Amino acid sequence: MNDRRPLDLVTKTVALPEVGLGRGWEGPMLFGITLLILCFGLVTLYSASVFMAQQAGQPDHFYVLRQATGAAVGLVALVLCARLPYRIWEALAWPMLWVSVVLLMLVVLPFTQGITYAANGARRWLDLGIRFQPSDLAKVSIITWTAMLAVRKQGEFRSLGRGLAPFLLIWGLILLPVVLQPDLSTALLMATVAALIVFAAGGRIGHFAFLGVLAVPAVLTQIGSGFRLARIEAFLDPASDQAGAGYQLYQSLIAIGSGGVTGRGFGNGQQKYAFLPEPHNDFIFAMVGEEWGFLGVVFIVALYMAFIVVGFRIARRAPDLFGQLLALGITNLIALHAVLHMMVGVGLLPTTGLALPLVSYGRTNLVVTLAAVGMLIAVARETDRDWRPELETRRRSDDLARDRRHGGVLQPARRARA
Repeated sequence: MNDRRPLDLVTKTVALPEVGLGRGWEGPMLFGITLLILCFGLVTLYSASVFMAQQAGQPDHFYVLRQATGAAVGLVALVLCARLPYRIWEALAWPMLWVSVVLLMLVVLPFTQGITYAANGARRWLDLGIRFQPSDLAKVSIITWTAMLAVRKQGEFRSLGRGLAPFLLIWGLILLPVVLQPDLSTALLMATVAALIVFAAGGRIGHFAFLGVLAVPAVLTQIGSGFRLARIEAFLDPASDQAGAGYQLYQSLIAIGSGGVTGRGFGNGQQKYAFLPEPHNDFIFAMVGEEWGFLGVVFIVALYMAFIVVGFRIARRAPDLFGQLLALGITNLIALHAVLHMMVGVGLLPTTGLALPLVSYGRTNLVVTLAAVGMLIAVARETDRDWRPELETRRRSDDLARDRRHGGVLQPARRARA
């Protein structure tokens, strides 16, 4: 039986010329939003990194040129992934997962220090002639694998042992080396995105609540001592330790607060002059607030909101369950990355090292994020009625995988009666 998912289409479709991104509006729209965020990020990064480059004896454009190189590679990856049929990732889910596990293990094993790079007390990078961060690849791998298995586990989610347990086993295998780097925030982010995919596919909320209670002691053990506890205490009272654990957050709040409505102006930010650590990466949102002000913050937030809305629309209109879950996972990954980064910058979350997608410095993250956007566009290409005229308009009530009238399998739209 054809199990393609029926579409949720407007009365008239927008017929755009064939550019490799499909002829509906979602793909080109997503690509345009991505380019806007990317360009804004490169401009902001240049200003945020000039002083750092000078301190390192490099030209002013050192960091932004490296980021632009990553952007060029990432855009090529985006176009390639957008052109590929997205169902190819279902077949590659297991190989991608095992490659990610091997790379993550190479980062944390004691005898691999010669091929790893450590910074700020954490080993998160492999240096094999090209330095890259395996956890970035692992984010897309866990999304793809979880979406693939969730499709195959339809009808078994009522059982904890047959439904959710296999996911937990593999999740633990890929998340444990991330925690050991240590990078608890990335591990929690990956676990959240994967859990949302399973929940959307039909996972029971009671199972997640039960497992959440069991995970509380382990999480408290990780955050209840050392630098993480100090950061939580600084988060609760940023002024209590302005020169210690609360330094980053305190300087970030100064940067955002001093920007006012219109900002200090491009290049006129003061916190990047050795006051705010990582102004080009972990706290680049604070630089946006300082130099571009409230208007700049509203602009970048609006771009991410538009990205999220289009991404969710693509997920809802995907022609099958795998495409839907894949699009949902990628959209949630970028959305959570952006939201958590911004919340840290304004003091709504304890300080952590999550990047602002397409803006923060980091070529591995940039390339992988752009490739993931390409995968999302690939799903959008197959939701266009002009491209798929054999598919009919569906009712809004027939949504997602929670319609179990057909065993949890998404059915093709019924032909309208004459």
